Amino acid sequence: MDGVERSNPLPRKHALVAGGAGFLGAHLCQRLLAEGYRVTVLDSLLTGRLDNIQDLLQADRIRFVQHDVTQPYDDPTVSVIYNLACCASPVHYQAQPVHTLQTCLEGSVNLLELARRNGARIFQASTSEVYGEPETHPQQEGYRGAVSTIGPRACYDEGKRCAETAFFEYHRLYDVDIKVARIFNTYGPKMREDDGRVVSNLVVQALRGEPLTIHGDGSQTRSFCYVDDLIEGIVRLMQAPREFTGPVNLGNPQEITVGELADRILAMTGSRSPLKRKPMPTDDPTRRCPDITLARQQLGWSPRVPLEDGLRNTIAWFASREQGARSDAEEVSLAEGEVQRDCA
Repeated sequence: MDGVERSNPLPRKHALVAGGAGFLGAHLCQRLLAEGYRVTVLDSLLTGRLDNIQDLLQADRIRFVQHDVTQPYDDPTVSVIYNLACCASPVHYQAQPVHTLQTCLEGSVNLLELARRNGARIFQASTSEVYGEPETHPQQEGYRGAVSTIGPRACYDEGKRCAETAFFEYHRLYDVDIKVARIFNTYGPKMREDDGRVVSNLVVQALRGEPLTIHGDGSQTRSFCYVDDLIEGIVRLMQAPREFTGPVNLGNPQEITVGELADRILAMTGSRSPLKRKPMPTDDPTRRCPDITLARQQLGWSPRVPLEDGLRNTIAWFASREQGARSDAEEVSLAEGEVQRDCA
């Protein structure tokens, strides 16, 4: 239900994180708390999880409000806004495509109105998907993209393009202080096991001894940025001078094929899972790699965490989740056995 709140009212330096119970949002909230902010986490929990921020909610400088950004929200004490309020997984955004469009556009407008009223700086988590199936490589911010308006991914791709338009119109018309980042593939702890993204898919399948799903021949490329690096880029963008609005690419320029990624995960997990080939999804890009020259020049930012280190952390996190799930299942099985013996 909208308007459900947990924890205390928040004075002073106050950040609103829409989508704050999601993968990226939870990491961002942790960083903001560490920097002394008071934080309101705004999330519908459609794909976000309270588990992601449960440890953070013990602090007295954070509260959770269950709210869908497609509805207006008001808080006159908010001084900085982060809009991460849209699921980034094709499995989830294609399940409710109209709501995905509404979240991208109506959600952005509602948060921009809040920023306008409060004189707040506002961040938009845009995406590399605005480039579509790129005709230039690597992708620079000046490239306008090749995006289908009618395919099954369009609700997200075009939704994010519309959101960028809304941000720049509010900047031009009302002088709203905006920052826009185009985020490339990001991975790390707190990803959902069922989100359908390639890193989480392959890691979970390897840990469970299930076949690793590879779409096409595995030669399609992605560029994977560890979540800590991505959060650092967002923070630096929000601290940049007002005139630098973006859009700016935030991602890792080290390109790898999906097939090579699968091989690394198999080696690091010690899994003997076979590969399972599936057809390429409609409109799935065959190449994806950011040009981060602008981020280096304007923000002094580039990724630092090597893929192997990031994968090791991610695998360890998922392994602990899998172990916890097995322990819970064993406890349930033992309890059921006790009941059956008592009833015998």
